[in-house]
Amino acid sequence: MNLAAATNENLAHTSNVLIYSSMAVYTLAFFAYIAEWVFGSRSKVGRTAAALTGEGTGAAGSVKVQVAQQGGGTAVLDRPKIITRAAAGTRDVPDGPGAAGGTFKGDLYGRMAVSMTVLAFLVEAGGVIARAMSVQRAPWGNMYEFSITFSTVAVGAYLVLLALKKNVRWMGLLLVTTVLLDLGIATTWLYTDSDQLVPALHSYWLWIHVSTAIICGAVFFLGGVGTLMYLFRDSYENKLANGGEPGAFAQSVLSRLPSAASLDKFSYRINAAVFPLWTFTIIAGAIWAGDAWGRYWGWDPKEVWSFITWVAYACYLHARATAGWKGRKAAYLALIAFGCWIFNYYGVNIFVTGKHSYAGV
Repeated sequence: MNLAAATNENLAHTSNVLIYSSMAVYTLAFFAYIAEWVFGSRSKVGRTAAALTGEGTGAAGSVKVQVAQQGGGTAVLDRPKIITRAAAGTRDVPDGPGAAGGTFKGDLYGRMAVSMTVLAFLVEAGGVIARAMSVQRAPWGNMYEFSITFSTVAVGAYLVLLALKKNVRWMGLLLVTTVLLDLGIATTWLYTDSDQLVPALHSYWLWIHVSTAIICGAVFFLGGVGTLMYLFRDSYENKLANGGEPGAFAQSVLSRLPSAASLDKFSYRINAAVFPLWTFTIIAGAIWAGDAWGRYWGWDPKEVWSFITWVAYACYLHARATAGWKGRKAAYLALIAFGCWIFNYYGVNIFVTGKHSYAGV
């Protein structure tokens, strides 16, 4: 074995160690996020916020709420009006207090969780870079490499939103759980030894096309989480507005999420922002196909499902511009669109054979 081959093998081993190390740190972050939610559930702030959003009020009217004070007395708070907007499923209600519920311990564990998430992100990014150095190319030649890069970018996007002071820390537990599942699948079933690419992939379009696909998938994931939580929070608000009594889980967890209107707006803006990049991804792939295979479009399964995903997100964005399809209906479309992306990511590569099938997976 020559020196270069030995160096590449060592780098590949280093990459594996870093990926497993990042999984260990993500696990610690996972437990810290759980602690944040647990301590936040004991918060009087959380219970007050839940009371402020409903319990027996209609779409109009302001109701007085008595809140116990530490001194033994009560303070009377004005519950804000719940005003139903034109968009189905959205109301003028305050955002919840967040996973920490306004408690010191909850916030402390939340900050620890974010710090560990940053550390795990840096370690995982180091693993991706080491993988790239071991093969001396972009580390996106197979599903294992795509998966570890995808989870890295997803966490990076989450951290960027936090740095921009966006209200997304509530997403941390769901994100880290998904990342651990993604890395677990990648290291257990999708792992492929470092190797060179087939000739068709030796192109600068690999850096352009696949990198944008990964970025789009990571951001679509954040939008999908926001959409799913919107549906749960919207059901919670509807029950309160109709005089219902949510269960203990809803009172403890859903009451701390941002309002349905905020989640709906967040998901829409995320999906709308990345949709042009997904359009570019498909166009870049077509140009690359023209260079590699002599045709721009050949109805390969990956091409077909990329286009289906594009159509699904286009329908969602169009639905948001149509008054009758806002709210829950549009949210269902967004989840269907993200489901198309997930199938394009896993299903097509694993279960369908086509020109995009390389290195087994």
